[in-house]
Amino acid sequence: TNMPKAVNLKAKSGKRSERLDENAPYKSAVPGAKIASTLEDASPEEVLAMGMIAPADLERKQRKGMKAAAAAEELEGDGGVYEKPSYDALTLAEMGGGKSEYRRVPVPAHRFTPLKEKWLELYDPIVSRMKLQVRMNLKNKSVELRTSEHTEHVSALQKSADFLKAFLLGFEIQDAIALLRLDDLYVDTFEVKDVKPLHGDHLSRAIGRIAGKAGKTKFAIENATRTRIVVADSKIHLLGSFSNIKIARDAICDLILGSAPGKVYTKLRAISSRLKERF
Repeated sequence: TNMPKAVNLKAKSGKRSERLDENAPYKSAVPGAKIASTLEDASPEEVLAMGMIAPADLERKQRKGMKAAAAAEELEGDGGVYEKPSYDALTLAEMGGGKSEYRRVPVPAHRFTPLKEKWLELYDPIVSRMKLQVRMNLKNKSVELRTSEHTEHVSALQKSADFLKAFLLGFEIQDAIALLRLDDLYVDTFEVKDVKPLHGDHLSRAIGRIAGKAGKTKFAIENATRTRIVVADSKIHLLGSFSNIKIARDAICDLILGSAPGKVYTKLRAISSRLKERF
């Protein structure tokens, strides 16, 4: 009987290992070494043709290499010292793309006369300090502000609008002008009815408690908290820093809710002594 010949598996495997060693780019080759050597030697076009790397990955790799080469050349040219570039600050006109910015501040009917009397005092700081253009529009009953080519500060328009609003709410020009000079000043407004719904004589008495005899209570709160207060009917306007406005508002709320002025004075004394220690 014809029996099939036995196959020597060890011999075959040995021949295959020899064949792998002969074709490998270097001795003791590991699986994938041939592919790695091909990728190193081939051009980018050949690598793409073989489909061994995605086009986006190849482009990213080339860009990274070009950036590294450019950085190395720049360092060699400067003697190994890299200087940080310096740029001039953009002017307001350049930031706005050459266009002017506008603000319109409406004027209440009862503030037309004070505005007319104090116009020059309002006009001077807005034009000379803030370098803005300003005019009174009688048709719209509002004051209009506009930036010019001489305007330097980005916040000039907003500060000037706040300055005008503060004056139209009833603050003195000497107090309102602080909004142009300082950055951390604000104007806060609330009504007596926001604290407690009062009507008729009860509302009048609450307003009287806030003002005090000849304005004594109002002045005491202003001096203790370093704020300015305007009581316009049932509306109360406060001008000052954020923390000081909060202290003054709490004192006024206590008076509206019915606290005796004596208790409020005691609290204000403690707060004012604390503020003096802080400074």
